Amino acid sequence: MEFRAEARYMRVTPQKARLVLDLIKGRRVEEARNTLLFTKKRVAATVGKLLQSAIDNANFLSSEKGIDVDLDGLYVKNAIANDGPRFKRIRPAPQGRAFRYVRRMTHLEIVLAERNKSGAPVTTVAGEQKSVKTAPAKPKVKAKAPAKKKVAGKKATAKK
Repeated sequence: MEFRAEARYMRVTPQKARLVLDLIKGRRVEEARNTLLFTKKRVAATVGKLLQSAIDNANFLSSEKGIDVDLDGLYVKNAIANDGPRFKRIRPAPQGRAFRYVRRMTHLEIVLAERNKSGAPVTTVAGEQKSVKTAPAKPKVKAKAPAKKKVAGKKATAKK
């Protein structure tokens, strides 16, 4: 089971947000939360709130919807910072010119998933079985041998 949380139109560049998100990818939720508390980037507070929102989504499903979720077994499966819209701005430059610059925005997304006690990710919900069908094997085509080169004969010399 996966639990998502999104934060859209955040006023930080995607590159700076990816630096923080890469720190928490693949970590347990508690470890990711501690990492964000001690990270000195400004976006770390926003990512921390987003992580808490994803945890709350998992908690809601476990209590209200009756889905069995172990909150201690959650880990950060995916953390993405996508480009949002951009503000185009103009800065005055010498001799009456204008320089353009861009103020970037980011859409952040965090996906949490559940791990078993053994450390393997949970793939199916209890009571739900998925059948896996395999495609029929294609017959192998025998490769042709490369064509042989023709040997050019000697040219006859012209008589005078």
